[in-house]
Amino acid sequence: MKSLIKIAIVLMVFASVVACKKDTRPNYQFMPNMYEPVSYEAYQESDAFPGGVEAQLPAEGSIPRGDHMPFEIENTTEGYDLAKASLVSPLDSMQIDAERAAPLYDIYCGICHGKKGNGQGTLVKNEKILGIPSYDDAGRAITAGSIYHTIYYGKNAMGSYANQLNEEERWQVVDYVLKLKADLEK
Repeated sequence: MKSLIKIAIVLMVFASVVACKKDTRPNYQFMPNMYEPVSYEAYQESDAFPGGVEAQLPAEGSIPRGDHMPFEIENTTEGYDLAKASLVSPLDSMQIDAERAAPLYDIYCGICHGKKGNGQGTLVKNEKILGIPSYDDAGRAITAGSIYHTIYYGKNAMGSYANQLNEEERWQVVDYVLKLKADLEK
C-alpha cells in the first residue's frame, strides 16, 4: 500500500510538470528587467529644450572628442602659401623620432613618393599614377609648412591624411620628408 501511494505521488508530480510546460510561451523570468529593458523616448518634452524638442547642434567653439584640433589655415591657395611661408614645426629636436616617422611615411607616403622621396613609389613604377615629383625638385621649394598643409588637406590627386595621422604624427612625417629632401640634395 505504501508503494502504491509513492507511485501515485510520483505520477502526480510528473503530471503537473508535464501539464505546466508549454512550448508556446516562454518560461518564467526571474529578473525581467534584464530581458526587457526600460525604453526612453529621446525626444520627449523636457525643460532642457524650451524651444521645442529636436536634435541640438553642438555649442559654438566646441571641439570633438579625440585628438582632432581644428587647423586655423584654410584649404585655399592663399592658405597653402601662408602655411609655406609661416608655419613651423612645434616639435623640438628631442621630440623628433625618425624611427617612428619612417614607418608612418612608408605606410602613407612611400607608396607614391617612394622610400627615398624621389617620386618612384610602387604605384608610380607600376604606372598606376603618374607625375609624382621628387622632393628635391627646385621648382617645388617645399617647406615644413607646405608639407604639413598638404598632409592635412591633400593637394592635386593626393588626398588628406588628417584622419589617419594625428597632429604629432603629421609633424613627425614632415620632419622625415625634410630629411629625405636633404638626403636627395646631397
